[in-house]
Amino acid sequence: MSADGPEVTLGFVSGVHGLKGWVKVHSHTDPREAILDYRPWLLGDPAREVTLEKGQPHGKTLIVSLPGVDTPEKARALVGQAIRVPRDALPDTGSEHWYWTDLVGLAVVNTEGVRLGTVKQLIETGANDVMVLDGERERLVPFVKDQVVQAVDLESGEIHVDWHPDD
Repeated sequence: MSADGPEVTLGFVSGVHGLKGWVKVHSHTDPREAILDYRPWLLGDPAREVTLEKGQPHGKTLIVSLPGVDTPEKARALVGQAIRVPRDALPDTGSEHWYWTDLVGLAVVNTEGVRLGTVKQLIETGANDVMVLDGERERLVPFVKDQVVQAVDLESGEIHVDWHPDD
């Protein structure tokens, strides 16, 4: 947690680029370049605020120049670190879209009132996103609005789904 509240992971430092201390960044944002628009980044544990000097697409990844990181050795020390931002730095999604981070921890209840579990994580499969649920057993439930997911109620902490408990 930052002083401003919860933090959201948007990607991670995936490698070193060149001899001037630039780092490669793997972004979870869509589009991937959107990670460059968020300020400040929080790196490390304990988190320290970092403001990008420069950032740009480079092939299938992004490369970034960070203050004080001017050698490959300094850049290498950052590899593997998560890139987080304060939750309140993210734009409002409206009532029909949600950040994955807001769904993790919510109870999933089916149309018969059976609690199927709690969202442990979400994964992207290509066809659709899938909720991984912890409960009496692990369940994988597609996150398909109006077909499977009937309602998301952040205030009550529940996701209502049309999903049979045996599936």
